Amino acid sequence: MYAITGITGKVGGTMAKALLDAGKAVRAVIRNPDKAAEWAERGCDIAIADMDDEAALAKAFTGAEAVFILAPPNFDPLPGFLEAHAEAEKIRSALAAAKPARVVCLSTIGAQASQINLLSQRTILESALSALEMPVTFLRPAWFLDNLSWDAASAKHEGLIHSFLQPLDQTFAMVSTVDVGRTAARLIQQEWTGKRVVELEGPTRISPNEIAAVFSEILGKPVHAEAVPRESWGQLFLSQGMRDPMPRIQMLDGFNESWIDFEHPAAALKGEIDARTVISQLVGA
Repeated sequence: MYAITGITGKVGGTMAKALLDAGKAVRAVIRNPDKAAEWAERGCDIAIADMDDEAALAKAFTGAEAVFILAPPNFDPLPGFLEAHAEAEKIRSALAAAKPARVVCLSTIGAQASQINLLSQRTILESALSALEMPVTFLRPAWFLDNLSWDAASAKHEGLIHSFLQPLDQTFAMVSTVDVGRTAARLIQQEWTGKRVVELEGPTRISPNEIAAVFSEILGKPVHAEAVPRESWGQLFLSQGMRDPMPRIQMLDGFNESWIDFEHPAAALKGEIDARTVISQLVGA
C-alpha cells in the first residue's frame, strides 16, 4: 500500500491514478475532509492529516510500504524559512515513527544550490529527510510547464505573455506535472538503498520566445513575449500582497543566471509531454 500526500493536486493525483490503474493499493492522505469522497470512490483508503500535524501524519503513514511526500508550496515564507524548518522536522519525525520501507519526496530543480532563494524550502526538506534510516528518493523536477496557465489569458486577449524568465531567447528546463506524477509512481515501486536524487525535465528545453510562438500557432494569432523589468519585480510582488518578495526574486535570478539548474544535467530523465501539448490543453481550458 502506498500513502500519497498532495493527492488532490496535479502531481499527487496523477501519481495516485497511475498506481490505481496498475492495481496497487493507495492511501490518500488529505488535509481537507471535503475532498475525500472522490478518492474513496476510486477505492483509496482515506487518512486525514495536515502536513504540520506530526501525530496524524505518523498514523497516516503507518502500515504503508512506501510514502510519497509533497509538502504544500509557500510562496511568501517568513524570514529564515521558519515554517519550512518546522514542517520538515514534523514530516521527518512522522516517517521515523511510521517506518515505511521507503520514501519518495518531491523536491525541486536547484535544491542543491547554496544561494538562498524561494526553493531553499525544498533544500531544508531534503536535509531533514536525509537523516532518515530508510531509503529516500528526492525527485527534483524542472519548472512546471503548467505554470503557463498564468499566461493563457494574456496570450488570448492581448497577444502577449509577460515573462520573468529572461533573456527571452534563453532556454529553460521545464516539465509537465503529468510527467512528474507518472515518474513518481514508477519510482515509488522501485527498490533501492540509501538516498538518491532523480532529476526530471521535459523532452526539450524551451525559451520564452519559443513559448510565445507555440501560443501564436495554437491561437492562430500573433503572440510575443515581453520581459518584465527586474527593477519592477519588488513593487509588483508587494502590490500582489507578498510580505517579503526577496526569496521569489532570488529564485527568478537563480533561473535567469543559471545557478538554479540540475545538479547532474546529463543524467536527468526526460519526460514525454512537450510544451505544445500542455499549452493546447491550457488554451482549450
